[in-house]
Amino acid sequence: MVSGISEKFRIILDELNRTQKGPFSSKEAATATGLPFDKASSILTYFTAKGWLSRVRRGLYITVPLGTVNPREYKENPLVVANRVFAPCYVGGWSAAEHWELTDQIFNSVVVFTLRRYRKKALQVQGTDFVLKFINKKYFGQTRQVWIGNTKVQISDPVQTIVDILDDPAIGGGMRNVADILQEYFKSSHRDDDAIIKYIECRNNRTIYKRLGYLIEALGIDAVKLKEACEKSISVGYSLLDPAIEAKGSFKSRWNLRINVRIGNDYNSGN
Repeated sequence: MVSGISEKFRIILDELNRTQKGPFSSKEAATATGLPFDKASSILTYFTAKGWLSRVRRGLYITVPLGTVNPREYKENPLVVANRVFAPCYVGGWSAAEHWELTDQIFNSVVVFTLRRYRKKALQVQGTDFVLKFINKKYFGQTRQVWIGNTKVQISDPVQTIVDILDDPAIGGGMRNVADILQEYFKSSHRDDDAIIKYIECRNNRTIYKRLGYLIEALGIDAVKLKEACEKSISVGYSLLDPAIEAKGSFKSRWNLRINVRIGNDYNSGN
């Protein structure tokens, strides 16, 4: 149960509820309330102990809606948490595919592309696992701002999502799941064959052309011009279809790929 609150504290709490959308820091709380930093920090700790706020992580809080049965267990939407905790960043990979309805697969973690380097590739915040992928600023992808509640979140646009998971199939849930996402993408209103080539050029990884061209062919996707554009741009040497899987399987000379994952009906041909 949330404890009673004095008039003085109610005014401060009302101000936080009014001004703070999504996770906020002690510094932001001090600015919003006009309190000194140390005083604001102490009050946030007090509010959290009483169940009027919930702590996302050390130094970061969220307001708790009135009527919440168990305030101490109240959690912010994981996409909102990611957007704040790992900024500058964007939500991508399988998490973006879920948002754009390109997959029915349910994932228990959130993929985040961030410009910040972390020693660990996975971190847990508020009970949610976040898979972190560092990305150089010059390869920071095309994103859209989407509203999650009252908070704007950066998420890779549908085309960027496809390019990202072809670049690193692991953040798409593995190549078989990437193939499923790709099929949904080409059936959707998000499809943009010209844009996908432009996005690949920006990523500067020609293995993406190999994987995309091969998957278009293996899955029987109607994208002749796109497949031809991929074929003209492939790099020399063989690459793995799925780099996270053991290097085995047949060699596909047409695409300079080693097919170490079964996709569609094209399993064994080396042509």
